Amino acid sequence: MSRDVAQGPDPAGTGSSGWEAVVVGAGVAGLVAARELARAGLRTLVLDEREAPGGAVRGHDVAGLRLDAGADSYATRGGSVAALLGELGLGDDVVAPEPRGAWTHLTSGDGPLPRTGLLGVPAYPLAPDVRRTLGTAGAARAALDLVLPARVGADAPTLGALVRARMGDAVVTRLVQPVVGGVHAADPDDLAVEAAAPGLREALAASGGSLARAVRRLRASAPAGTAVEGVAGGVHRLVDALVADVTAHGGVVLTRTRAESVTRAADGTLALGTRDRHDPPRPSRDLRTQRLVLATPGAAGLLDGLDGADLRDVRLDDGAPVTLVTLVLDEPALDAAPRGTGVLVGRGTDDVRAKALTHASAKWGWVARAAGAGRHVVRLSYGRAGDEARGDVLPTGDALVDLALRDAATLLGVPLGRDALHGSAVVRWTQSLPRPSAGHRAAVAAVRQAVEAMPGVAVCGAWSAGNGLASVVPDARAAARALLADARPDAS
Repeated sequence: MSRDVAQGPDPAGTGSSGWEAVVVGAGVAGLVAARELARAGLRTLVLDEREAPGGAVRGHDVAGLRLDAGADSYATRGGSVAALLGELGLGDDVVAPEPRGAWTHLTSGDGPLPRTGLLGVPAYPLAPDVRRTLGTAGAARAALDLVLPARVGADAPTLGALVRARMGDAVVTRLVQPVVGGVHAADPDDLAVEAAAPGLREALAASGGSLARAVRRLRASAPAGTAVEGVAGGVHRLVDALVADVTAHGGVVLTRTRAESVTRAADGTLALGTRDRHDPPRPSRDLRTQRLVLATPGAAGLLDGLDGADLRDVRLDDGAPVTLVTLVLDEPALDAAPRGTGVLVGRGTDDVRAKALTHASAKWGWVARAAGAGRHVVRLSYGRAGDEARGDVLPTGDALVDLALRDAATLLGVPLGRDALHGSAVVRWTQSLPRPSAGHRAAVAAVRQAVEAMPGVAVCGAWSAGNGLASVVPDARAAARALLADARPDAS
């Protein structure tokens, strides 16, 4: 959606205290929470300062194709996303990616990514595809994990430290770094184990300390089939379905409206100060509500001082800015999917600047069918932690598209020029991939602890639950249901 969801001269309603629940943030987390509240019969308002709802799960049009502008898949763990899609009538449209596998692009050359693993950690260190990527010596070192004492790596604070202790540096640099860079836009040495790989600590304990056996255990406990799924027509359809369900139950989704303050009124209700970002501006007003969900990384700033909370020193991770360049190409040489569903790029490579490439029309059957014979969709991702501090600033406009074409040609092993380009689009995301470091987790814990003492307030979102819909959806539902369970008499 490229326009406001709310319509009319006074989309916020006829009174500042007419809302029984207000949700700040119209990403998937905020919309899931709002759906729970609206379906429980509460008059619910959702605010978002951006142009359209959806956050990092948005759609856009490229060369006549409706494609995902952000996330194009979700992890199947827990089953929460699939269950939500089923409730919204999208269950029959859930699809698996094509079983082509992915590749890595490293300083030592290209190679297939081992198919059996978790964030690049191999479940079978001596498997042929692992040996092909690590070499004989690297695979042999990784296999030592199977006989090392359980205490080795047991106290490792980060995913990188754990993998290095159990399997050696080659697994970190050649497998884990490219995957984690693509998933989290971060380095595995910056990510807390529990946040990067939920359940891995418990699986390690149950596997005698072996990382490979722990990965096998986690994969065995996951739903049958692929570890990720998508939606025919795009994951962004989830956003449209959520907005439709919220509004069908009396809710309102209002974009281009920024929440700037939260205070406690004398009657115990919550007063929300807003600023309008429309042109021409609509009248802004303070809102009153009994229940407030903050599904935005700005939660700490909004809640500082509320009910005596001191959150001035809380510093949540902003995440690395991510730029996605989508190219629609007419190039028959890509029909063979030369790099499977895509390529993950290791650190230290100097021939490309992208951190990952997705061959979307090779990954998803629905994209291939929509594009038509001989036409291909590829998407390149740019942005790692620390890029801007190192002065690694991306070009803009046509220069960025030219860079993406050169990078795509290198990663796919196919010459690509402007004559092959049928269309392109550039999307920039900020605060979409907070790095789940130990510092970030401590900051989230501080915010959650403060919220426990705030009646009628809940928080959710990727910034607090972790990246990915599999983390965001159940957390948002839990936040809304906690407010519903903590019933309070309406003050309106």
